[in-house]
Amino acid sequence: MSALQGKRIILGVTGSIAAYKSAFLTRLLVKAGAEVRVIMTHAATQFVSALTLGTLSKNPVHTDIMDEGQWNNHVEMGLWADRIMVAPATANTLASMANGICDDLLLAVILSARCPVMVAPAMDLDMWTHPATRRNMETLQADGIRLIPVGDGELASGLVGPGRMAEPEEIIAFLEQDLATTQDLLGKTILVTAGPTQEALDPVRYLTNHSSGKMGVALAEELVRRGALVHLLLGPVDILPTHPNIQVVPITTARDLLAASERIFPGCDAGILAAAVADYRPATEAKEKIKKTGNNDTLSLDLVRNPDIAATLGATKRPDQVLVGFALETTNELEYARKKLVAKNFDFIVLNSLRDPGAGFAGDTNKISLVFPKGEPQSFDLKSKTAVATDIVNALASLLK
Repeated sequence: MSALQGKRIILGVTGSIAAYKSAFLTRLLVKAGAEVRVIMTHAATQFVSALTLGTLSKNPVHTDIMDEGQWNNHVEMGLWADRIMVAPATANTLASMANGICDDLLLAVILSARCPVMVAPAMDLDMWTHPATRRNMETLQADGIRLIPVGDGELASGLVGPGRMAEPEEIIAFLEQDLATTQDLLGKTILVTAGPTQEALDPVRYLTNHSSGKMGVALAEELVRRGALVHLLLGPVDILPTHPNIQVVPITTARDLLAASERIFPGCDAGILAAAVADYRPATEAKEKIKKTGNNDTLSLDLVRNPDIAATLGATKRPDQVLVGFALETTNELEYARKKLVAKNFDFIVLNSLRDPGAGFAGDTNKISLVFPKGEPQSFDLKSKTAVATDIVNALASLLK
């Protein structure tokens, strides 16, 4: 059985003479058992018809955000897919992707995607070798976009050299290999904690932090793409995963998180503790809204320490379980990370620093180092949180083997 069986593939088709190959590619994807939805740019419709691709894919083809008065929800499309394949990908589309331009439906879906995005470029020799295209490809690959190598041969212009779109059979093989090699966590159950906690002061106010939950959700989605069943203990955030194999357990306080972790972790093969847990909570929660009183310009709060969830799980961890922690530091980063690694009984710790531009809370990028009990840290460049999740899960998978 093909690794594509049952997979949800969005095929993006852009305005290249190689667009005729998209018909063969669509047929091969469907034959392999994939569910295919095609999105075309307007330029692509000059080379191959939407009727052809719709007939072959057995699904309507979309070209615009609005089709006959009906909104094509680009966010839902981006969340639906297991893979997005842009084939052919023109120099113009690659440039738009590299710079975050979002002026058509395909680009909007790509920007909304949480799954791997792959491109099969197609253009003339001089366009492919142009410094601008080379810069764009470097940017895209740094963002986690996967490149299917171009072919080398006679081009539509008559020139000979690299720039040909990969053949449909090669693209299918690339997809199958990618899907097959990423099922290395099949049968594993993983606990992931993500987002902030909220500790109530009164019925309308609470103590919290800036965590958006994006890193933890990206980890959950990478884990489930690689075959794992994921229990995601998620604090109050706006971002939610959609995959059915991610079982979301909403939590609010550190005590909620501890109770859920102690219940779920014993049945897991591993845990990744990415949540930003409040170290302290108010000693008492006021039953009514705290009011300003008299002429006092200050308000004193008594705080008590919250339970140490990482230390609790680390102390009960079985030899066959793997536990991964996070350390967000502002000074003496490596020193503190190593101390935390030992104190919490982590197998490795993900270290990032608020001093690194683009790292930390809320954003879509992160820059990390993986710190292990022995050896030097493994450091990575600034990447999208989706790509960072892949690096972290790679390290976890190697330990679970």
